[in-house]
Amino acid sequence: MSIRILLLEDDLLFGESIADVLEEEGFEVTLCRNGQEALDETYQNHFDLYLLDINVPLIDGLSLLRELRRANDTTPTIYLTSHQELGTLSQAFDIGADDYLKKPFDTDELIVRIQALMRRTKGKHQRCAGDLCLDELHKCVMMGEKELPLTLKEYQLMALFIHNAGEIVTKEMIMDTLWNPSEMISDGAIRVYINRLKQEIGSDRIVNIRGVGYRLVP
Repeated sequence: MSIRILLLEDDLLFGESIADVLEEEGFEVTLCRNGQEALDETYQNHFDLYLLDINVPLIDGLSLLRELRRANDTTPTIYLTSHQELGTLSQAFDIGADDYLKKPFDTDELIVRIQALMRRTKGKHQRCAGDLCLDELHKCVMMGEKELPLTLKEYQLMALFIHNAGEIVTKEMIMDTLWNPSEMISDGAIRVYINRLKQEIGSDRIVNIRGVGYRLVP
């Protein structure tokens, strides 16, 4: 299975050269030139790794990762940055970065870092609630031996439930996870996704907490 990488880099020539090197190594790369474009891509597609610059337009790399981590996105992340300040790099790790490379860097070193990070995170991004197991590295949910056929939003909602198994997941938490803050979402839209999950895992596994939200029964 090809490893899918989101590369955030506003220098188009540099970004394309990095993407070319990675694609020659068999990686699948999506290049984004600003933070908003990268955020939109994470809502629409699964990625196995994020490579993020910090100083990019619209949403900077630190703010982007902060928002992703708040949405329970634990995708391994490496910063590719010209920043030298210890405070900035420390902040990146506090937010949830796994590694960083200072520009300019050798592309062979980048590939080695990627391979090492993929080995370290293999098997560590799993969380289970009863027979439901979330694989955050490959962005899938297993029910016993069966992989559930979920869309991206259904996967994100299932991940939210598994992370909070046995606890109430409020409607606000669901909205923050599945949609951009600017989108107007109705309760009916939430129910559509809840009903889809019930079809896959059983209607008795997700309990409606009237007026508040829902709870996954492990």
